[in-house]
Amino acid sequence: QVQLVESGGGLVQSGNSLRLSCTASGRTFRRHTLAWFRQAPGKEREFVAAHRRITERTYYANYADSVQGRFTISRDNAKNTLYLQMNSLKPEDTAVYYCAVSDSSSNYYRSETYTYWGQGTQVTVSS
Repeated sequence: QVQLVESGGGLVQSGNSLRLSCTASGRTFRRHTLAWFRQAPGKEREFVAAHRRITERTYYANYADSVQGRFTISRDNAKNTLYLQMNSLKPEDTAVYYCAVSDSSSNYYRSETYTYWGQGTQVTVSS
C-alpha cells in the first residue's frame, strides 16, 4: 500500500524559511513526477512545484509564478523523499501543503494528473 507522509510544517514569521518533507512508502518513485500543491482556506488546491524525470539521471523542476525564486523542490531517491525548501515566506503562502505522485510528466500543474496524495501539513506565515 502506497503511503505519503508530509512533515515540516509550522508557524513562522514573514521572511523566514521552512523545509517540508514527504516520505513515501510502499513503492519507489524515482521515475515518477513528484509535486507539491497547497490549499488555503476557502480556495481551490493550487500547484506549487513539480519535479519531473526527463532522462534516466536528469530531473527538471517547475514552479508556480508565485513561488518562483523563493521555493526549491528536490528529491532524494535513496530515501524515497521529496523536499520543498521555502524561503522568504509571505502570509499569502499560508495553506495546507500536500505532496503528490504521478506516473506522467505531462500536465504536471493539474491536480487531476496525480494518483497518490499525502494527508497534508499546515504552513502558517504571520505578518
